[in-house]
Amino acid sequence: MRAAAVHTVAASLVLTALAAAPSGGAPRAPGDPGVHAVPEVPGGAAELRGTAVAAARARVAGIGFGACPGGRDMPAVMECGTVSVPLDYARPDGPQIRLTVSRARATGRDPAAAGRVPRQGALVFNPGGPGGDGMSFPLIGLLPEWKRVAAAYDLVGYAPRGVGRSAPLSCEDPKSFFKGPDPAPTHPSAAYKRRRVAEARAYAQGCARRTGAALRFYTSLANTRDLEVLRAALGEDRLTFMGASYGTYLGALYATLFPAHVRRMVLDSAVDPDPSRIWYRDNLDQSAAFETRWADFRRWVARHDDVYGLGRSARAVRTAYERARTRLAARPAGGTVGPAQLQGALLNAGYYDDFWPGAAEALSAYLKGDEKPLVALAAPYRAGAAEAENSTAVYTAVECNDAPWPGDFRVWDRDNTRLARVAPFETWGNVWANLPCAYWPVPRQRPLDVRTVPGTLPPTLVLAAERDAATPYAGALELRRRLAGSVLVTERGAGTHGIAYGPNRCVDARVDAYLLEGRLPDRDAECAARPEPLPGRPTFQENRARELRDALGRKDDRRPAGT
Repeated sequence: MRAAAVHTVAASLVLTALAAAPSGGAPRAPGDPGVHAVPEVPGGAAELRGTAVAAARARVAGIGFGACPGGRDMPAVMECGTVSVPLDYARPDGPQIRLTVSRARATGRDPAAAGRVPRQGALVFNPGGPGGDGMSFPLIGLLPEWKRVAAAYDLVGYAPRGVGRSAPLSCEDPKSFFKGPDPAPTHPSAAYKRRRVAEARAYAQGCARRTGAALRFYTSLANTRDLEVLRAALGEDRLTFMGASYGTYLGALYATLFPAHVRRMVLDSAVDPDPSRIWYRDNLDQSAAFETRWADFRRWVARHDDVYGLGRSARAVRTAYERARTRLAARPAGGTVGPAQLQGALLNAGYYDDFWPGAAEALSAYLKGDEKPLVALAAPYRAGAAEAENSTAVYTAVECNDAPWPGDFRVWDRDNTRLARVAPFETWGNVWANLPCAYWPVPRQRPLDVRTVPGTLPPTLVLAAERDAATPYAGALELRRRLAGSVLVTERGAGTHGIAYGPNRCVDARVDAYLLEGRLPDRDAECAARPEPLPGRPTFQENRARELRDALGRKDDRRPAGT
C-alpha cells in the first residue's frame, strides 16, 4: 500500500501536535515456545529457533528506559530505550541491530472510576506503513479518548527496523528526495512510462547500493519476529497489541506465528492478508477504492458549493480539479506545486474526512487567484526530507522483499491501463510508488498464509470503515475469516482510515470494552457513520491536536503532518 497510509488517527494527531518540534516451508517444531501447528514459514525452522533465542536474551536484558534522545522533542511523561534484535534471525549470534522504544507508564487514574485502577501490562502500537514511526505514540494518552486505556496500560511505541534511529534505511540522498513540480498524467505516454521505468530501476539500485547485503532482512516476517522480541524485553508473557493499516498485517502474522503469546489484539483498518494479494494485487484494489473515496470527497464539496464555489455536482468539482491541474502544469504554484503535488495533497482527503475542508479551501482559493493556501498544503516540506526519504525506503524494501512482483513492466502497463479507464485518480501514482519492486535486486519471499486454528488464538478485534480506500473493506472480511474467533466492528457508510478513538463513540466503546475488560460482541457489530466535517468548523483532528499541543506546551507553527 502507498506510504501515505502510515498516518492513522492516533499517529497523525501525535505528529500534528509535535509539529513545532525539530525533528521453502518450515518443518513443524512443536517444542518451540508459542508455536502451535506451525505454518509454512519462509526461511524455515532456523528463524523460529533464532527468534526464541533472541526473545530469551531480551527477557533477561529488559529495556533500560531513560530520557529520550533529543530531550526537548519528548516531554517528561515519556521515556525511551532500545532493544537488540538479530539482523538475520537464522543467525541469532550474528550482527545485531537496535530498535528504539518509547513508553509512558500506566497512570492508574481512570477518569470514569473512583480510586486507582490496576495495571494490565503494556499496549504496543504499530502505526502502519510499512515505514511508520511509532515513537510518539505514548503521548496519545494525554487525550480524553485514551485516558482510560492510559490508566490501565503502559503505552509503548517503537520504530520498526529501518525506521528513524532503528538501523535506518536509505535509498537515495534525502537532499534529492523531493522532486517537483511534477506532472501526473492520468493516461501517460509511452515516453513518460519509459522515464518512470528508468527512475524505478535507479531507485531499486540505490537501495541495494546504500544498504548492501542487509537489504534482504527488512521484511514483514522480520518485523513480526522483532515484535516477539520486544514483547519479551518488556517482560510481558503475552502481547497486547494495536496495529493500524499495515500494522494489521503485522498483527496477523504475529497471531499466526505466535498465537499462544497473544493476550489482546486490535487490528484497525485491515490489510487483506491473502497471500495471493500481497502486495501487487492489494495495491490494485487500493487504486480502485480510492476512486470511490475521491467521488465521496467531490460530492461533499458540491454540497457546500455556497462555501467553495467549485460546482454543484461531483462532475463539476472534478472539472474544477482538472482546470487546476492544467493551470499548474503551465505554471506551478509557488514554483513547487505541479499536478502531482496537487494530486498528492488531495489523496490525503481520500484517507481522512478531516482533510476535506482544508483541501477544498485550498483548491477553491487557487482557482480564484490565491495560490498561498495550496502552496501551504501541497508544497514539499523540505525540512522533513530525511524522514520522508527514510519512510519511503522502508516501505519499498519491506513490500518488495515480502512477495513476488511482476518483473515485466508490460504486466503493470496492461493491468493499470485497464484499471485507469475506470479509476484514473490514483492508479498511475500508485504504480510509480511501487514500480521499484519490478526491478528489485534481492530475492523475494513467499508470503505467509495467515490463518489460525480455532482455540489457539484469543479472540481479537478487527475494525474497519466500510468505504476505507487505503485498506478496502474486503480485506477486513478476509482477515476476520482467517483469524479464528475474531470479531469485526464496521463503521458503516464511513471511509476514514483508522477509526479507533476517533469521533465515533460507538467504535470507541467497543475498543474500550475489549482492551479494558476483555469483552467482545457475540457476533460482528456495526456502528453508524461519524458526522461529516463542516466548512469553517474545526475538525475532530484539529481539536484534538490543539488539546495535545496545549498539554505539551507546544505552539502550532508548522503545517499539519500528512500534508
